Parts: sequence; structure tokens; C-alpha cells
Amino acid sequence: MNPLPDVQVGNEEPLYNIGVVSRMTGLTMATLRAWERRYDFPDAERTPGGHRLYTEQDILQLRWVKARIDEGMQTSHAIQALHHQEQAGHVVAPDVYQAPSDEDGKGAHYLPQFKEHLFEALVNRNLEAADGVLGEALAISSPEELILQVISPTFSKIGEAWEQGQVSVAVEHLSTNYLRQRLLMWMVNGPPPRRTRPVVLACAPGEWHEGSLLILGALLRRRRWPVAYLGQAVPLKDLAEYIRDIQPALVILVSMTEVSASELIEWPNWLPEASKTGKPVIGYGGLIFTQQPEWRLRMSGTYLGDTLQEGLESIERILQSEAL
Repeated sequence: MNPLPDVQVGNEEPLYNIGVVSRMTGLTMATLRAWERRYDFPDAERTPGGHRLYTEQDILQLRWVKARIDEGMQTSHAIQALHHQEQAGHVVAPDVYQAPSDEDGKGAHYLPQFKEHLFEALVNRNLEAADGVLGEALAISSPEELILQVISPTFSKIGEAWEQGQVSVAVEHLSTNYLRQRLLMWMVNGPPPRRTRPVVLACAPGEWHEGSLLILGALLRRRRWPVAYLGQAVPLKDLAEYIRDIQPALVILVSMTEVSASELIEWPNWLPEASKTGKPVIGYGGLIFTQQPEWRLRMSGTYLGDTLQEGLESIERILQSEAL
């Protein structure tokens, strides 16, 4: 039996319906219901309508029990072993977190329509319908696919609709705050983080557009990188003090406008050691650097890429090299 790593797990919120959990664990819905009936495991919460909702920790426990069964242990003994490990103070976690696969590609094929349904639900102020859309999308996709292919473009489309006067400020705020809350939940309740120095994520001084930063934070936590999310409009003085205190592996800075970028380029004055030694690595990105590449010539640090996917790949390369 593999030893249980000593890791910390964030506060757990019930986020996943039984269909999603079935896909993420490889256990059928009938098996999940039978285990709850016979062994009172896992102890899933219920919605007001009586539907099961599972936490990230429930999923980790189910995957651990399934791994023991695959090794030849009886189901009842595997669940008893799980309870024994927890009573001994261990935290259950897989050796390596793996996102669920989509071998037949059906999830990727249908995700664009969920993007449209989510946008319509939000601009019509129907948050219950938005919850339903995300739940259905999670049943056929991984959280990573959902974030990149549904939530990210919905964020952008809502912003564009507001700029073009198609939705009010109130609707734009309601919609972006709804998406923000979901991303923060994934950031807090992600798989157990690796034992390594954290990644700091911060918007430039005066920068309030945090959508791309939230998405990066949630995706990094899904990949088990520890994240320290500072969010909107972080003064460089405060950022420098925080970085000196925690010594992160990487700092990610985001700017969308010329105004905020003009302040962000001054970061070496506040972090001269990082500017000189490259430790920690300072990475940056944002709309201003994508649309006006000349701003990259004025900015110190590592440009992470033109898209979220490019940024994520650059960040992983940096973190993996820092971990060596």
C-alpha cells in the first residue's frame, strides 16, 4: 500500500454532483449510491432538492479507496483502512493528481454550447440556471477544460457586452462576481498542493481587471501548485514586502492598460535583488503587453505569453525548473 503523504487540504465546499464525481473517480453512479447505503461512505451533502453534492476531499477519498480495491483489497476493508488512516491524523491524497480524461472527445465537442448557455443565464440574471449549466458541463469535462473553454470566454464576452452597452453595469458586476466566486472556490478547494514555495499572483497598481489572474490561479491549483492570490490593485511597496517575507518561487503580475503598466514597470525599484538575481522569477502578462508589444521592451521580467494557455505552459516550465 502506498504511504499517505502529509499534506494540507483547504476548506471543503460541496461543489460536484454525482455525475461529475463518477467521471472523476471512475466509479459508477450505482456504485457511489451503493457505498453510501452500505457503508455510509462518502457522507455526501444534499441540495434542497435532495441531489448529492461532493467535496474535493470526498473525491480524494474515493480515489484512494478505489486504488486499494484495484490492488486487491475488499471494499469494506479499504473503507476501514481509510478511516484508520484518518483517525491516525493522515490526510488522504493521491500521489499525483490527474484530471479526468475525455477519451472520446465528446466533452470538448459540446463545451462551446455551454459557453453560450452560461452567458445567456448570467445576462438574464438567472444564477440558478448558471449553476445548472456549470454542473452539466462538469459532467462531461474536467474543471480545467471548463475553466479554459467556458468560463474564460464567458468572462471576455460579458466584458465586451458591457463595453458595447448591451448589458448594464449591474448585470456586468453580477456576472463577473458570480464567475469570480466559482474560480476562488476552485483555488481554495483544489487538490492538495505540492510541498514547494508558492506562486504569488497580483494585479498591477490601479489594475482592477483580475479575470485572467483568477483563471491562472484556479488552473495552477488544479495542477497542485500552491498559490498566494493577492488580487486587484496591489501597491508595489506592499507587494515587495510580501515577497521578501514569503520568498515565493514565482511572482505573476498582470496589467491590462497603459496606466497600470506605467506603474508596473517600476517594480525593479522596489525589488532590486529580484531584478539583479532573477530570484524570485518575475513573470508578467496582460492585454497591454499583447496588443502593444512595445511595452514589453519597457518591462523587466519574463513575458508569459499572449494567451492563457501559453501563460500556463510558461509558468509550469518555470516552476519545474525552480523545483530542480
